[in-house]
Amino acid sequence: MKLNPVFDDLNDPLEQPEVWINHIEELEQKRKEAEQNKGLFKVKTANEWLELAKTSPIPEMLFGEFWHEGEISILFSDSNLGKSILSVQIADSLSKGQQIPGFKLEAKKQPVLYFDFELSAKQFEVRYSIKNEAKKVFEQHYSFDDNFKRIEINPDAEIPTKSTFENYLNQSLEQSIIETGAKILIIDNITYLKNETEQAKHALPLMRYLKDLKSKYGLSILALAHTPKRDLSRPITQNDLGGSKMLYNFIDSCFAIGQSNTDKSLRYIKQIKARNTAMIYDTENVIVCQIDKAYNFLAFEFIDFGAEREHLKQLTEKDHESKISEALELKKQGLSNVQIAKQFGVSEGAVRKWIKKDSENE
Repeated sequence: MKLNPVFDDLNDPLEQPEVWINHIEELEQKRKEAEQNKGLFKVKTANEWLELAKTSPIPEMLFGEFWHEGEISILFSDSNLGKSILSVQIADSLSKGQQIPGFKLEAKKQPVLYFDFELSAKQFEVRYSIKNEAKKVFEQHYSFDDNFKRIEINPDAEIPTKSTFENYLNQSLEQSIIETGAKILIIDNITYLKNETEQAKHALPLMRYLKDLKSKYGLSILALAHTPKRDLSRPITQNDLGGSKMLYNFIDSCFAIGQSNTDKSLRYIKQIKARNTAMIYDTENVIVCQIDKAYNFLAFEFIDFGAEREHLKQLTEKDHESKISEALELKKQGLSNVQIAKQFGVSEGAVRKWIKKDSENE
């Protein structure tokens, strides 16, 4: 009689005890894993987690130390500082497997999905071609790799009657991933997925959605975000990321673009958060670049390393007094401390101190 139909040649466990012992141990391990994977949580010992991690490859750099494979990362800055320019440059680099000078690339050439909710096709063309002034046309267009998949909203698309725009957008985004098999997503910008990210109740579902996508399809996601008006005399921090702190808490990495006050054509790139590497490009070691269009490709060009303080606005006493006076005037007009703080790029506590000091002086 067969004891186990899978082991046709092992009718007698006494003949090959080692094989049967291994088989029993394997079944016991599967039973344990089934027990551990019940419900919401996976429970393993710390050593078991380390053994599991050994089988996973080390995340490779996608854009230097700023963004690694398997990460949800956010790139943020004030308006018109070049977020879209840099993100297209990153997408181009990954789609061709070619390093951007000054920034390491470890990943191989692969498809990239670039969800462009900012520029029209014509605006995109302007940046990646040469204008013939005589003929009033754009010529000599930059040659992107076919791995670069740029995606726009179809204005003629009809939203199913039983679906909201947000749900339909999410379904369409996921369908694009399935159809292309791409593992890299760049979203320009994150507010298009959910307009209200100022509050945790709105930001949390968005981050859960992105994390679910990442886990389900093994993705690396870079999302662009705006920063509210900030004090240009202060270093960029996590508090300058527009929206709820929930965004910052859930992401794996974060970096920002700042404008140099010494030269308006210069930009600096700064690490704000990192999990797969040390904080290399912090306030004492930012990467300084310039935006240039050498031929038909608008891009960031690496110049040097520097300290962030070298590029910050130097406030005079007169500037400081003027700012406080303007803030006090806004308070008289009925604005809250929080609204005033956002307008000046300072903390609510700073506004409270200005008001308190003014009251004491009166």
